[in-house]
Amino acid sequence: MSSNLRMPPILENPKKILLLSGKRKSGKDFLAEKLKSILGEDCTVLRISEPIKKHYAEKCGVNFKELLGDGPFKEKYRKEMIVWGEQIRAEDPGYFCRLVCKNAQKTAFWIISDIRRKSDIHFFEQNYGNKMKSVRINTSKEIRESRGWVYTIGVDDVQSECDLDDYADWDVIVSNDGHYENDIDRILKLLD
Repeated sequence: MSSNLRMPPILENPKKILLLSGKRKSGKDFLAEKLKSILGEDCTVLRISEPIKKHYAEKCGVNFKELLGDGPFKEKYRKEMIVWGEQIRAEDPGYFCRLVCKNAQKTAFWIISDIRRKSDIHFFEQNYGNKMKSVRINTSKEIRESRGWVYTIGVDDVQSECDLDDYADWDVIVSNDGHYENDIDRILKLLD
């Protein structure tokens, strides 16, 4: 991989950045969209995985929009996308975070809906300081299974799913049993 992947540091800062983390099928995207519906036009939902999926779709000639979904199409290609993404991160751990921020809309609030690694958190801490707040979504295995999650070797046992299992410095921890009502206010207070 060539060094031309490096990009300049991020200069445009939103007012607050909310990082959402959780296992597959924990409800990250649902929570991100719920928060966006409350915050409205002042909010942009960003996904670190989006540039990975876009590159993969272009490289392999598959449907990009289907890779963005949560169905079996994306699962068919997940392992290969993980491997490619890890190759890029080995040279530049903040590459995808920087790319997402560089292309983000200029809104007051950013919600990053798929924080998966300590290096992701480190990137936002280093570049945005106290503007960054973090939320961990914990969901039972049974609920995740009811949403279609199936344990997959090479996906659920690798860094992209496990790196934050021992991270403890979350601003809010949500126990997602399918009801966020009690947690939405706690999360929104992080954005004050």
